[in-house]
Amino acid sequence: MCSENVHTSIRKLVCYGLETGLISAEDRIYAANSLCAVLGIDDYDPPEEIYRDLELEPILNSLLDYAVEKGIIEDSIVYRDLFDTKLMNCLMPRPSEVIEKFRSLYREKSPEAATDYYYKLSRDSDYIRRYRIAKDMKWTAATEYGTLDITINLSKPEKDPKAIAAALNAKQSGYPKCLLCEENVGYAGRVNHPARQNHRIIPVKINGERWCLQYSPYVYYNEHCILFNSIHTPMKIDKAAFGKLFDFVEQFPHYFIGSNADLPIVGGSILTHEHFQGGRYTFAMAAAPVEENYTIQGFEDVSVGRVKWPMSVLRLSSSDHERLTELGGRILEKWRKYSDESVFVLAETDGVPHNTITPIARKNGNLYELDLVLRNNITTEEHPLGVYHPHAELHHIKKENIGLIEVMGLAVLPARLKDEMTKLAEVIVNEGVKAVRNYPEIEKHADWAEQVLSKHKFTAENAMDIIKQEIGIVFSKVLEHAGVFKRDPEGIAAFGRFISSI
Repeated sequence: MCSENVHTSIRKLVCYGLETGLISAEDRIYAANSLCAVLGIDDYDPPEEIYRDLELEPILNSLLDYAVEKGIIEDSIVYRDLFDTKLMNCLMPRPSEVIEKFRSLYREKSPEAATDYYYKLSRDSDYIRRYRIAKDMKWTAATEYGTLDITINLSKPEKDPKAIAAALNAKQSGYPKCLLCEENVGYAGRVNHPARQNHRIIPVKINGERWCLQYSPYVYYNEHCILFNSIHTPMKIDKAAFGKLFDFVEQFPHYFIGSNADLPIVGGSILTHEHFQGGRYTFAMAAAPVEENYTIQGFEDVSVGRVKWPMSVLRLSSSDHERLTELGGRILEKWRKYSDESVFVLAETDGVPHNTITPIARKNGNLYELDLVLRNNITTEEHPLGVYHPHAELHHIKKENIGLIEVMGLAVLPARLKDEMTKLAEVIVNEGVKAVRNYPEIEKHADWAEQVLSKHKFTAENAMDIIKQEIGIVFSKVLEHAGVFKRDPEGIAAFGRFISSI
């Protein structure tokens, strides 16, 4: 790349910063000089043109190509990601400026205005890499439980062999302690830890403690946020956790907030750091109706119902969220110790606890709601990954843990499925379903494909639509497997016995 091109790219990035509001006119020279310093340029001669309606990815790619050409970085996705974050940091406001702007909008306008500003900043700064997330496959599937959301995650880049080797040989560091820690703000990153120089967080008081709000860099749904304890402390589901959820909802009533469970298998990917996930989205579970109501002695003022959902969900509803916290605490305490051998619900084996809860809190009109999803992580020889986990016959689609996002009705499926779906459709249409067993990369889907074909007539035009719909059906079965009390007469009766025990 000639110097004229790199100067134009720097100019475009500065114009992008001005256009998005990352910087003001008074910052443009400082930003340009900062970019020149990062790129090792001391003879900056920018064009005078003001560029508008800019797309960020081509600008960054141009600058990254220059950095590779000049030997500043290796041509690897890992090193490019580390370096483009360094470039974007030249356009970023200080953390204190972001916090002050957020608080000012919150005070003078509304919580929505504050989060709108912060979400836009997180996207414009490339902390949320929009152009990668746009590559994710997303669709919906109609099921007996409502319309489920299906996502194939394609936004997390694959590491190349060089970077993998470098990560193995890299000095192990305990700083930051994990990907959620507050110390990630401004962190330059390394081959085994992403750069976070364009990352900003918002301090929030939750039950009198310092917590921090941020958005997920891999947003799975609108305004997918993470609320995390400022102290690196393990996940814990207890009565106090329900109070924390409602403290957040009180401050941000336009967001729901929930938590992964606090045990392996039924928990999330990071159990070492207490955190919740929320956002501005209505999941199928939130829209699902209550199919049976119960009355809990001493809590007659609280509506309690079993939700029509493949997993075992109790919905508590009241105008007083403190009552929901109280009752939620009682239900959790009872569930932790509850066993019903007739339906293979065991609170513990050999002193190892199995029962916990995935909670979700929201405001629905004038009422507060607390959904309590009963979880159990027991394993057996037949189901070594978990009895209440996707069983082996569904692993060709989904093998990973069922965390909060899946619980609510959004499938996060592995990237391998994109190519497998395309190949599957092609083989079924051109060679017939029996031929699926001839291809190692899709052989795992053969039994399922034969079942699907018995219900549908495949053509080149409808094959992919059928496969997508049937994947949605599989996901509903995944959630059924994760349900502690099954939705048959025996399971419903067992659910009723648990309610009676409260």
